[in-house]
Amino acid sequence: MTALQPDGIRALVVDDEAPARQRISDLLKQDTELRSLQEAGDGETAVRMILTEEPNLVLLDVQMPELNGLKVIEAVGPENMPLTVFVTAYDQHAIRAFEANALDYLLKPFSDERFEAMLTRVKRRRDDLHLREFGENVAQVIAMQATQPRYLDRLAVKTDGITRFVRVKDIEWIEAAGVYVTLHTSGKEFLYRAALTDLTESLDPSLFLRIHRSFIVNIENIVQLESLSHGEFEVLLKDGSRPRVSRTYRSSIEKRFRQKL
Repeated sequence: MTALQPDGIRALVVDDEAPARQRISDLLKQDTELRSLQEAGDGETAVRMILTEEPNLVLLDVQMPELNGLKVIEAVGPENMPLTVFVTAYDQHAIRAFEANALDYLLKPFSDERFEAMLTRVKRRRDDLHLREFGENVAQVIAMQATQPRYLDRLAVKTDGITRFVRVKDIEWIEAAGVYVTLHTSGKEFLYRAALTDLTESLDPSLFLRIHRSFIVNIENIVQLESLSHGEFEVLLKDGSRPRVSRTYRSSIEKRFRQKL
């Protein structure tokens, strides 16, 4: 694993979103120890640049299409990775893992102060011993991700002795109904025995968003948000339904869409 050398920081910023790369690059340019700065907009380019350009610091977006951040590390090999800081927008499960194992992570959107604190931490903990530990820990994270079950793609709905499999991507929104939930799909409703909280953890967070203690919505079906009183909102879905966003879940929506409501 490559350590930061006295000659300064040679950074590679990896993110599939150009504005996100630009923000990190602008912040890095303010540091007096920066010697070189490069960018990659996808995982394959990142792998190639890490192996050929040999940066000593990588700021790596976790969620990228095709080759995501963890697969980049897997392709390069944890033992060959430069010092790495993960950047992520909303992956709560990954963040919990990174809190335990990674050197640091940046949760989008992050403040200038948070970025500065990260960079200070990077400089303070760049000794070889820590880097070896980091490589081992990243390998553990990759192994952990590989063994984690995938999110559900079908729900088995049982009614009168018949079991139907409802494709998760067809679900428009979900409503709590006692010990069951109601699955709303293209004008049809299905009762599925599950607690809403348990079901939330089994759904892909890039597709589904919990907006209320009683509602989960498919993000692709959101048409617009309409403001109500006391900081609450009503969500207009494609089917005309209007589940409510409670104040409790407002911040999670803002985090998911990376902007204030």
